[in-house]
Amino acid sequence: MISYDESKRLINLEKHGFDFVGAESVFENFHITWEDAKEAYGEVRYQTLGLYGNIVVVMMVHTPRNECDHIISIRKATKHEQKRYWQAYPN
Repeated sequence: MISYDESKRLINLEKHGFDFVGAESVFENFHITWEDAKEAYGEVRYQTLGLYGNIVVVMMVHTPRNECDHIISIRKATKHEQKRYWQAYPN
């Protein structure tokens, strides 16, 4: 189950072209998740590479909140991130 802030959803949709609605698809198939420890966010954050709508490799930032994955942002993965994803993808 996912959750998100509606205002952040609209900003992300305009900025990156990806809607938080339907973001569950990233978790439904092969994905890679690691803790985002670059900064002190005041909460644990994770980065996940996965397929959005089974088509596009995306980078999703999320945090556990109220037994949900609370979505912070979704954007198209960079070429480097896409390479990392496909190299890890099981054959």
